[in-house]
Amino acid sequence: MAKLTIRAENSSFYHFPHYGNHKVSIFNSSLRPQRLNLLAQKHILKLRVSCSITERQKEEAAEKQRIVKGLKLNGEVGKNGGLISISGDELGEAGNGDKEVGFEWGWPPWKNLPQRYKLIGTTSLAFVICNMDKVNLSVAIIPMSHQFGWNSSVAGLVQSSFFWGYALSQLPGGWLSKIFGGSRVLEVGVLVWSLATMLVPYLAGFMPALIFSRILVGIGEGVSPSAATDLIARTIPLEERSRAVSFVFGGLSFGSVTGLLLAPPLIQNYGWESVFYLFGFLGIAWFSGFQLVKEDRPWSFTEPMSWPPSFSRNKSLGELGTSLKDVPWKAFFRSKAVWAMIYTHFCGSWGHYTCLSWLPTYFSEELNLNLTEAAWVSVGPPLASILVTSIASQFADSLISKGVDISLDDPPSPDPLLGLHWVRKICQTIAFLSPATCMILSSLDFGLPPWEVVTILTGGLALSSFALSGLYCTHQDISPEYASILLGITNTVGAVPGIVGVPLTGYLLDSTHSWSISLFAPSIFFYLTGTIVWLAFASSKPQSFSEGD
Repeated sequence: MAKLTIRAENSSFYHFPHYGNHKVSIFNSSLRPQRLNLLAQKHILKLRVSCSITERQKEEAAEKQRIVKGLKLNGEVGKNGGLISISGDELGEAGNGDKEVGFEWGWPPWKNLPQRYKLIGTTSLAFVICNMDKVNLSVAIIPMSHQFGWNSSVAGLVQSSFFWGYALSQLPGGWLSKIFGGSRVLEVGVLVWSLATMLVPYLAGFMPALIFSRILVGIGEGVSPSAATDLIARTIPLEERSRAVSFVFGGLSFGSVTGLLLAPPLIQNYGWESVFYLFGFLGIAWFSGFQLVKEDRPWSFTEPMSWPPSFSRNKSLGELGTSLKDVPWKAFFRSKAVWAMIYTHFCGSWGHYTCLSWLPTYFSEELNLNLTEAAWVSVGPPLASILVTSIASQFADSLISKGVDISLDDPPSPDPLLGLHWVRKICQTIAFLSPATCMILSSLDFGLPPWEVVTILTGGLALSSFALSGLYCTHQDISPEYASILLGITNTVGAVPGIVGVPLTGYLLDSTHSWSISLFAPSIFFYLTGTIVWLAFASSKPQSFSEGD
């Protein structure tokens, strides 16, 4: 009878799965040393199997059924078994032998995912927390205004201070991402904005300090889009790019939903200070967890490269100034496509930031909803955006991967990039004309009940998520190498509506007492003009941006 002795290293015992699709061969008639070629793991469970030669024939059939399936000797790797590499002992000539077999429990479940998917997933989670920290003030501003006696102009100033830091950090964030890599820049940004968020309750009574804390939040969050763009451009192939961009930036919509759902009950039960404590803590927890994911495999291991191989991340401090001078700034601003991206980003941000900051107040004051109801209906646009984002990304990537030519050329152009060019244009046009149409319907006095107005605005703002498969992919399309810097440029200008538009909306509201004039009319104007500029001048064709072009 064969005997099975179990000895666990590090006093850790693990349950391991059974795999029925692999044959088991633990005995070998040659009795030669065997070796398992398996994957490395810190925790090892070793099984020692002993048997005599005379009993082997009787027990072999039964043992094959009982031994853990998924193992195979003679140098084969159990792909699903998550096994490790060790050498067996040589069996004794007397017929008794020992052999140690190593098993690895595949935990966490995502351990065997490609590293680029892990980084994309954690980046999307960072964006969830990012918008939770962005929208918490749009809800908390209502009780804070009552407590500190702020009017709409002061409330708009407090909310806009976030965008001061956001605008200032765009170009530095893009440049640093190009030099050090998006993952490093992202983790620092999350830590900065999370700590600054937790300071808000302590500083709320002193306006300069409160504004400074919100500027720090803006700086921390401002580097994240460029960091994510750098990561996507370097690791994701073209045919997966729309989905990657949508998944990462779609985290913003999910964060808005989560923040708007959690903030009202937290404020009502624990005070407005609680949202800043809790959301800030989540960012610090993310920072700690990201260290494990980041260290799982170094950036330079085997990730695909979408930029010239001569580029190096490991630049010394003395080379940073030279690297900054090497960026072809003049070539960027000589490109009509770049200028189209800049203006389009400005137009989209005006509608997005003003609605993000003022819709809860609009629903509360104009539609006479209480704080909880206003927050719940404010969830509608970002919640619907999650669905629209997945549809838009699948639509765009499907057309691109199939090489569908949807241009108006007759006969069709043989250039495969022309289809990509028009996919981006169509997606961005949908992203602009949809909210513009819905804002026009909402601003006109049709006597619509509140819930119909909410539904119309929700649909229009949700469809604006098509921009993730339009504008937000174009930076990587035209230059993967400089994608983070290009996004830094366009996002710097795109932050201006947060600086100007948010407080201007509050000022116009105090002056005119009209939501149509203060909130909707400027957004409609920029959506329409942005569509015209995008269709006329935007391009997704790769550009070298060399100074000689």
